[in-house]
Amino acid sequence: MGIQLFILILFPILAPTFTFSSPVSDPELVVQQVIEKINASRRNLGFLSCGTGNPIDDCWRDDAVNPKPGTLRYGAIQNEPLWIIFARDMVIKLKQELMLNSFKTIDGRGASVHIAGGPCITIQYVTNIIIHGLNIHDCKQGGNAYVRDSPEHYGWRTISDGDGVSIFGGAMFGLIIAHCRIVVDGLIDAIHGSTAITISNNYLTHHNKVMLLGHSDSFMRDKIMQVTIAFNHFGEGLVQRMPRCRHGYFHVVNNDYTHWEMYAIGGSASPTINSQGNRFLAPDRADNKEVTKHEDAPQSEWKKWNWRSEGDLLLNGAFFTRSGAGASSNYAKASSPSARPSSIVGSITMGAGSLKCKKGKRC
Repeated sequence: MGIQLFILILFPILAPTFTFSSPVSDPELVVQQVIEKINASRRNLGFLSCGTGNPIDDCWRDDAVNPKPGTLRYGAIQNEPLWIIFARDMVIKLKQELMLNSFKTIDGRGASVHIAGGPCITIQYVTNIIIHGLNIHDCKQGGNAYVRDSPEHYGWRTISDGDGVSIFGGAMFGLIIAHCRIVVDGLIDAIHGSTAITISNNYLTHHNKVMLLGHSDSFMRDKIMQVTIAFNHFGEGLVQRMPRCRHGYFHVVNNDYTHWEMYAIGGSASPTINSQGNRFLAPDRADNKEVTKHEDAPQSEWKKWNWRSEGDLLLNGAFFTRSGAGASSNYAKASSPSARPSSIVGSITMGAGSLKCKKGKRC
């Protein structure tokens, strides 16, 4: 089942006919007549608009409570499973955060689709979501407004964080974020018992706190969290949290880390971190070569946390501090897929980010 999305922009031609006598006896009166006729013509175009009489703007602008059929928000909130594709290249500026309903695939392949300049994507208490091939950047805070999350319900939303993708909710499982290019204030956050999440083949750049996985050290429901972070490129301008983990299990596999200013992978509250086959290129500064950061705990505590590095390529002085069972060579988690050799991470991640696909051709 699919839905093809498009944004309809009407550009009516305002061409009233004016007849002037010659010579003009009163230029000011003529100007006033012209203005009156133009305004009358614009009012007559009101039937083309979606409600307020502005036919150029109203039919395509984002409506967070009553979205128009054919818009991204309209497809995203429907109850039935939908595969949402895009008719053409477009930049979507959301008025409020985009709330997704369950069983949705948003597929940007075949077009250059940007969600930018406004609030971005929120995934809350839903399941089975795929986000693929989008460019998400310049996200802003939204909120203090009503936002619809299904055909039957809309509610009051407080101020949002301005993240690219915000994941929230104990009922959440089955999420894939793949082949997106994300450059925003807070790239991906997953909290409050979100689990079964895969973040793969994305290109992430220019941000301080990149990825937060876990609500707080005291929120024990996050122990169910399982996240796979694979085949991503962590690039220029990144500072920390790639990711920053709390409770739960995190498999970080075959990613390319070409920049960090503080650290790459961090955590608190005894997360299990399984790092395999990644390439870590340390910055040139001598004081931040360490890949890992054990946060908010003394060494007597964090040395028990299970942090493992296997087959990672550590360049330019980079080093990974193992701890707990992860310091043992026989430590592994049975459900983790095998990593490819770190020597080929460059080629594996070459296609990270939104794909340059065109309709009718293979990506």
